[in-house]
Amino acid sequence: MHMLQHMLVENGMFPERHVKLFKNGRNQAVRIPREFELAGEDAIIRKEGDRLIIEAAPPKSLLTILARLSPIDESFPTIDDPLPGPVEF
Repeated sequence: MHMLQHMLVENGMFPERHVKLFKNGRNQAVRIPREFELAGEDAIIRKEGDRLIIEAAPPKSLLTILARLSPIDESFPTIDDPLPGPVEF
């Protein structure tokens, strides 16, 4: 690490941590330290040269979630729903 980078890391201006890589089944994995945790349950990963970039996935819209649902193939029972009676104020 260059001296300037080392000084920035010590001052918290250029956060970095050494992490261990491990195998999870046939995949390589890395534990993400608490100070680098991403929001949500999904992430996007891409490779740029020798770097891996991991970003929190944008939240899914309700329309996206609904579009992935399979249709309901049930018939619903008829419900007796009479009109309400008159109301006096």
